Amino acid sequence: MVTPQQPPRPELEFLARAEVTLDEVLDLGGTPHGRRRIVPITGGRVEGPRLTADILPGGADWQIVHTGGWVRVEARYTARADDGSLVSITSRGVRHGPPEVMAALLAGQSPEPSTYRFRTAINFETAEDSPDYAWLNHVVAVSSALRRRDAVVLDVYAVR
Repeated sequence: MVTPQQPPRPELEFLARAEVTLDEVLDLGGTPHGRRRIVPITGGRVEGPRLTADILPGGADWQIVHTGGWVRVEARYTARADDGSLVSITSRGVRHGPPEVMAALLAGQSPEPSTYRFRTAINFETAEDSPDYAWLNHVVAVSSALRRRDAVVLDVYAVR
């Protein structure tokens, strides 16, 4: 079937780099959904052309480690922008790679980021009347990330 119009091809616009600092992994062990790990978030920083903020302690990444070592992640945390605005951030995605690389990541090592895939979809939520950040409520964002021993680094892009 030929359609007279085509959807526009999405483009990516760099929003910010986030460095999210982490505490010791809490490993609940096997659950009905898989091996559950909770990684407390202790802080960090977001720096970008339109968003600069401190990541507040108190969030966490709730992970499920599946057979074969791939990990489904769901991080929820709050950032305080430099103007004082609060921004809720939810980042859901997947970390996957060869078994030896995934084993190294789960052991707290930092293998070369090109040896595994770590991608997330990010949702922002902030006050509708925030003059500088209300636009975040309407952004579809994705990230490419890497895991270090004590932090996750995410390059965040708006899908345009």
